[in-house]
Amino acid sequence: MNAATAPDILSPEFAEDPYSAYRVMRESHPLIWHEPTASYVISRYRDVVRAFKEPVFTSRNYDWQLEPVHGRTILQMDGREHSTKRNLVASAFRGKDLAEKFVPVIERNSAGLIDGFRATGSVDLVAEYATRFPIDVIVDMLGLPTSDHDLFHRWYTTIMAFLANLSGDEEVTRAGLATKAEFEDYLLPIVAERRQHPGEDLLSVLCTAEIDGVVMTEQEIKAFCSLLLVAGGETTDKAITSVMRNLVAHPEQLRAVRDDRSLIPAAFAETLRLTPPVHMIMRQPAEDVELSGGTVEAGRTVTCLIGAANRDPEQYADPDTFDLHRPDLDMSRAYTAGANHTAFALGRHFCVGALLARTELEIGISQLLDAMDDIRFTDGAAPPEHGVFTRAPQSLRLTFTPTS
Repeated sequence: MNAATAPDILSPEFAEDPYSAYRVMRESHPLIWHEPTASYVISRYRDVVRAFKEPVFTSRNYDWQLEPVHGRTILQMDGREHSTKRNLVASAFRGKDLAEKFVPVIERNSAGLIDGFRATGSVDLVAEYATRFPIDVIVDMLGLPTSDHDLFHRWYTTIMAFLANLSGDEEVTRAGLATKAEFEDYLLPIVAERRQHPGEDLLSVLCTAEIDGVVMTEQEIKAFCSLLLVAGGETTDKAITSVMRNLVAHPEQLRAVRDDRSLIPAAFAETLRLTPPVHMIMRQPAEDVELSGGTVEAGRTVTCLIGAANRDPEQYADPDTFDLHRPDLDMSRAYTAGANHTAFALGRHFCVGALLARTELEIGISQLLDAMDDIRFTDGAAPPEHGVFTRAPQSLRLTFTPTS
């Protein structure tokens, strides 16, 4: 637990190459007190899994981490309140509702973006596709005007910067709080109108959902939409970028996916393990807890390093290698609360939008492969990743042969 000799998660060296730092942490510093973030940092798979699954680890940290910019979300709820409110929103993200209502929305948005570059033979997949696709899908799922896509993209960018602001930049904080006010002024009147005149869109579903007389308040609906904008946008944006980067870097696996599109979920799951969009999630124990390396005191924040846990050699063979046929990644559970990777968290706060993300990836990657043949990196090599809290290439320039 000697922080003086351990990697610093806010250092330039860590940002350049967190994976080497993760190795050092797992082996020699599995529990670090990190003064700048006032948190304990954990890196071993078994410890991160415990922090996500065991009831003693609460999500009270979200009170200061999320509430200032989103309001009170389902992530801050516990017990019956959490299970009831989660069930109110969960049905829209699985099964019949997802397939019948929202798959056409996903297909239309993906195809529209691809049509913008498919004839050119080159694309920056981040700027021209990945950053736009999930946000446009969310706006359309909510039944909001297509003309507001750019507005939502700006809000998404500002809120994400607020959440990733580990160094405490005051200007970033001010911009995030201003966006919260803007978003509230925009959405609350629409929520009130959908209460009175619901349609078939996701916002109407949230406004009319009821379990045993319990409904979501207008503030809770607004907070969930704000959370969805970031959680659904950032993870899918970076996941698409990283899946394509990993596949193009491994041509034989790209060929396998091109020939058999049922392998796309495996490519996505292995990307979530190897190069996850989100590298750290926080928890807060309600009582003292023993973890590898020492004791975490009740009420202290714990920073769970997903990116380190998912490469723990005690859990995965050859953990630094991309292998969509990996036998030690359980595909039958990869998109459930019982997954054996940690990218969606686990247990009661497992990502409610995991199946939506999978559906977006399956459709998006398949449509990209339909439009692009002989895909290669324009600059001759895979681009580097950027980011600490979330991580992916900032640009993914690809050259390809347009299909007929």
